[in-house]
Amino acid sequence: MKNKTTFIINPVANKGRAARSADLLRNAVGLRRDAVAYCSEYPGHALELARRSLDQSRAVVACGGDGTAHEIANILAFSDVCLGILPSGSANDFIKSLDHRFGSDYPIDAYMKAGSVLTDMGRVMGEERFQRYFLNSLGMGLTGRIALRVKNTRWMKGDVIYLNALLSVLLGYKPPKMHIKLITPDSFIEMEESIFAFSVGNGRIEGGKFHIAPEAEINDGLLDVCILKAVPKARFFSYALKYMRGTQIFDPQVIYSKVRAIEVELFEPEVMHMDGEVFEDIQGRIRIESVPSSIKVLC
Repeated sequence: MKNKTTFIINPVANKGRAARSADLLRNAVGLRRDAVAYCSEYPGHALELARRSLDQSRAVVACGGDGTAHEIANILAFSDVCLGILPSGSANDFIKSLDHRFGSDYPIDAYMKAGSVLTDMGRVMGEERFQRYFLNSLGMGLTGRIALRVKNTRWMKGDVIYLNALLSVLLGYKPPKMHIKLITPDSFIEMEESIFAFSVGNGRIEGGKFHIAPEAEINDGLLDVCILKAVPKARFFSYALKYMRGTQIFDPQVIYSKVRAIEVELFEPEVMHMDGEVFEDIQGRIRIESVPSSIKVLC
């Protein structure tokens, strides 16, 4: 019988700062018969723990950042087990688009009593049978490289780490050439040119403060794509401010559209992130599509 709520704790979330509350959380869960807690010990371990929890859990709660939720969501997709999120990462972007009441200090009891809502996810399919789901956002080129820099930066925390990564990546950045086909509900848009920033949002916010998809809804059956065409690097600082306000979508150098799917051809290897999780040396043809009502989320 599926009557337990499983808490999967990532103690290295937020550059290891989540470890400070991990023991408190495990002790609180340990006092209950209807809950169990595990700590992930290495990359991909949260995914394994979630898979082992499917048979006995009504919900699996990701106690970490967007990357922890990403791993667990890839197991819970299309199941009757709910995803819960106890935010303790550096950005916690997905829950900013979710009508939720949970914070990092929210009582454990609340997760036992919470209701759920069906939300969409994005699915990425690439060469050699690559397939992966994302909850909040995907980026290639600039944002992929920013995510890689964030991953490799150990001495910063919070929103500052994303701003630092942006400035570091921008110095030597050359916009990659892409062939892109946007498949909208009514037609399609096709283009082939150098792209400064390529972002896809199921949720609205990425990197803590950047509104990459300000009109996105997590249950509308569509993804929001935001493409910034090649611009001089010196001009990007003004675009960064627009992204923080969500006003870049009105700029003539930006293509913003709600889509059912996107087909991308890369001419050189690129870095891609999904929910902040980094995938290097992405090549060839990629399809990104909305998967409506594919996961149940506690709210």
